[in-house]
Amino acid sequence: MVPILTPGEALLRLQGREDASLAAFDVVGPIIEDVRRRGDAALVEWAQKLDGLGQYPVQVATGDMATALADVSKELRSALETAAGNIRRFAEFQMPVDKEIELQPGLRVGQVIRPLETIGAYVPGGAYPLPSTLLMTVIPAQVAGVRNICVTNPRPAKETLAAGGLLGVDRFFRIGGAQAVAAFAFGTETVPKVDRIVGPGNVYVAAAKRLLAGEVAIDSIAGPSEVVIAADDGDPNWIAADMLAQAEHDADASSIFITTSRTLGEQVQMALASQLATLPTRAIAESSLRHNGAIIVTSSTAESMQIVNQIAPEHLCLYDSSLISSVQNAGSIFLGPRSTESLGDYATGPNHVLPTGGHARSRGGLSVMDFIKVITFQQVEESALVMLAPTVATLARAEGLEAHARAVEARL
Repeated sequence: MVPILTPGEALLRLQGREDASLAAFDVVGPIIEDVRRRGDAALVEWAQKLDGLGQYPVQVATGDMATALADVSKELRSALETAAGNIRRFAEFQMPVDKEIELQPGLRVGQVIRPLETIGAYVPGGAYPLPSTLLMTVIPAQVAGVRNICVTNPRPAKETLAAGGLLGVDRFFRIGGAQAVAAFAFGTETVPKVDRIVGPGNVYVAAAKRLLAGEVAIDSIAGPSEVVIAADDGDPNWIAADMLAQAEHDADASSIFITTSRTLGEQVQMALASQLATLPTRAIAESSLRHNGAIIVTSSTAESMQIVNQIAPEHLCLYDSSLISSVQNAGSIFLGPRSTESLGDYATGPNHVLPTGGHARSRGGLSVMDFIKVITFQQVEESALVMLAPTVATLARAEGLEAHARAVEARL
């Protein structure tokens, strides 16, 4: 049974959740070092031991992806195409542009946008195939103009291979875990060194990304999935269904409902019990709700929003869309009762690779901006040089940097 808690009780429960990735450091450290030292030899050994690689080659043939795309049902192919279209259009909407401005006569400044050269997209391959994650990680990179897009997925399912075929992926690797992250970070004979690793993964992937963040750029640390639903009224069956959609990810997932109405909280509690009875993924969802779920009853909507911002959830469902102005911390927001988080997982367009574990305090979800560099420029003509020279010389000498001052004054 999901407990109904006061705000104080709930925050204590949430603070008590162990950061399992810290405990995983001891496991992934030797794997990372082995791949760094021995390259492909270590990668293959770990992939055979942990990924079930068997006799398969590390790299998937492009023909295998084309075959998988041809083999999936018309309904699945259509769904992939619809989702891909919305993801692509949203990434194009987000894409920044080259621009410039004349700040004063003779001083022209601006920015140019350049894509990263090579990226690695990690697609989890655990209990469920996740072709949607391949779409979410590859399409923004394509929109950004990344030339070398590499995908990795242990034990790729036909559906995931089909998504790769649909997008024209030509570098797809059958590896996962810390060994895949290390291969992308250092490069091996088969796997190229990348500029950035993106995508979610299990606790070992998260730990490897943390350890290698100084070696290679990463998007964020994506741990167990989480949702917060905030509503003072609404259909308890809808709210319960949204909590279960999150809880079935894995036993560590977190599903939280925040409300000012204890009556609604009790109705949601009963709806959860009723819906669990027929859910095929009941065992996982029930464990998730028991250990990491909560219904929080607050004294006011303002207090509800304060708790939302303290949690900084990966997914935030706001039944009252006007409350978006009160949101400071969230990975992605779903406005109104019909905007179930499941829609965002697949087809609305904004990315489903989102920060978890409070990291939404410092960044939003994966976007086209993760695959580009914004390079600034400045061009100074004589009129601006004359105007700016006294300012620069004064500041340079105040900092004790005489050569800086002379470099400007030499041009007068």
